[in-house]
Amino acid sequence: MNCYLLLRFMLGIPLLWPCLGATENSQTKKVKQPVRSHLRVKRGWVWNQFFVPEEMNTTSHHIGQLRSDLDNGNNSFQYKLLGAGAGSTFIIDERTGDIYAIQKLDREERSLYILRAQVIDIATGRAVEPESEFVIKVSDINDNEPKFLDEPYEAIVPEMSPEGTLVIQVTASDADDPSSGNNARLLYSLLQGQPYFSVEPTTGVIRISSKMDRELQDEYWVIIQAKDMIGQPGALSGTTSVLIKLSDVNDNKPIFKESLYRLTVSESAPTGTSIGTIMAYDNDIGENAEMDYSIEEDDSQTFDIITNHETQEGIVILKKKVDFEHQNHYGIRAKVKNHHVPEQLMKYHTEASTTFIKIQVEDVDEPPLFLLPYYVFEVFEETPQGSFVGVVSATDPDNRKSPIRYSITRSKVFNINDNGTITTSNSLDREISAWYNLSITATEKYNIEQISSIPLYVQVLNINDHAPEFSQYYETYVCENAGSGQVIQTISAVDRDESIEEHHFYFNLSVEDTNNSSFTIIDNQGFIFLTLGLKQRRKQILFPEKSEDFRENIFQYDDEGGGEEDTEAFDIAELRSSTIMRERKTRKTTSAEIRSLYRQSLQVGPDSAIFRKFILEKLEEANTDPCAPPFDSLQTYAFEGTGSLAGSLSSLESAVSDQDESYDYLNELGPRFKRLACMFGSAVQSNN
Repeated sequence: MNCYLLLRFMLGIPLLWPCLGATENSQTKKVKQPVRSHLRVKRGWVWNQFFVPEEMNTTSHHIGQLRSDLDNGNNSFQYKLLGAGAGSTFIIDERTGDIYAIQKLDREERSLYILRAQVIDIATGRAVEPESEFVIKVSDINDNEPKFLDEPYEAIVPEMSPEGTLVIQVTASDADDPSSGNNARLLYSLLQGQPYFSVEPTTGVIRISSKMDRELQDEYWVIIQAKDMIGQPGALSGTTSVLIKLSDVNDNKPIFKESLYRLTVSESAPTGTSIGTIMAYDNDIGENAEMDYSIEEDDSQTFDIITNHETQEGIVILKKKVDFEHQNHYGIRAKVKNHHVPEQLMKYHTEASTTFIKIQVEDVDEPPLFLLPYYVFEVFEETPQGSFVGVVSATDPDNRKSPIRYSITRSKVFNINDNGTITTSNSLDREISAWYNLSITATEKYNIEQISSIPLYVQVLNINDHAPEFSQYYETYVCENAGSGQVIQTISAVDRDESIEEHHFYFNLSVEDTNNSSFTIIDNQGFIFLTLGLKQRRKQILFPEKSEDFRENIFQYDDEGGGEEDTEAFDIAELRSSTIMRERKTRKTTSAEIRSLYRQSLQVGPDSAIFRKFILEKLEEANTDPCAPPFDSLQTYAFEGTGSLAGSLSSLESAVSDQDESYDYLNELGPRFKRLACMFGSAVQSNN
């Protein structure tokens, strides 16, 4: 059976659609294929693809006709349309097979419809031909304008950027079919922004076309247009705005708006005082406007400038105190420069801006000024009242030169007049007070609140107004059998007067004691030996067999002992409780032998450890004290021990035959025995 479906388009071009099931031998009427249709063979049957233009604005728009080759026009066949969109978007005339679109078609919403067609014999109700599919494609028209989807656009670019610098790229989108002619091919152009910016037509890249200065204008609005159909007539277009901001670079140096500043400072202002501010202006912003102020010219080195980094002001401060009477005005020059300047921008900062500052010193009433920071005077003691001590001087540093009134605080022995002359008001005694620490006050008569004070030191000089005095009360004891020439007491004197050198005293017995005395005095100008006179001889020893026992009454010179009645000085009985009596040997006079015996006596003393320790400590004390008088060392040799090989140095038991003995060997024992040798040598000469 030969059958076909005929689909007519709105262009009026029929399409022959062979019925499914027709064989290759089936005779079909050849029709010319319509434009924009495709005929394909699939599994032995033929189906078609149809193109329908979008943007149909009528309520019912005829698309084409579906017709079977068996239809003889007697209305015996019924045409049916099945599939998505059938009945809602597309309808078919059941008698004629005409297909209509009843809704507006939008390719951007749906570009393809797949439908099925069927032919029914009205008389039998059976399908004349098998059901078959066909496709309706919605063809594109240029119905969408370009749109910029990434709005808003904003870009930042440094000022003074060179030509060609990339700023930003804008991109528009067109919903039309890019494969359908030039509907979606865009072309960019600049509507606003000349002459500083340009846009690449095909990419939408915005570039700088001229240098810009942020200080003249810091932001620009650029309008970009995008046209489809590559800008041909009838093309649709869309626009967008781009905000372009210029970032700052340090292309401006700070400049003083004022070429002269006038400031004042009080002469009483302390160092570090802020006396005023100066200000420079920089058209840059941020860290590019940070400044550093400094002094360029100041021969006096009196002022300095520091920078307040919060306000970008220069603070003029006082580096040294000023004096109105010395200099009442100053002139300095200050300069300013940026703190951060990149190397490539140094060409804008070749010469720093400067300004001149005049500073006037204000006069204030200042207190009197002494010529010296302190005074030291000397005056002899016992000077009469009203004696001259010295002169102090203070002046008013101000121009009016007020007279000065002086006074002395905390003093009852000195006076001062209005001329600054200091005199004594009482007698001075150096032995009571050798120094006076005073304070001199100067007061302006025109303004008594202006006061200055300085220290005054007065030294009282010595005169010889005091007689020597014995250093202590002496009560001397002597044994009744003491020999002539024996030293029994050392006396000394002191003088309250001051002496540059050591005091030298001269001693002698009183007149009544000189003619009738059993004692004589030896004057060594520093300490005195009181000895027995030659008239008195040693008495006979009452108990010769106990001669050793009388050592209990050893005299301690320098008043360590108390004589015969003093038995508590040393308990000799305890010290010699275990001693061994050794035969006494005759004293040698050879110096070397004496020194040897001296060393042995330290080793062969009493067995008592206490006594040996005592002797060694006393010897060490005498040897290590370079200032100890020689007589202090006599106590070390008060007891050499029972049976000492050297014998006793004490004169208490010296025999009469020892009086003629020579003591020259003492000169060979060293400097510590020099005084002892001198004393004994003098005693022997006196006896002779």
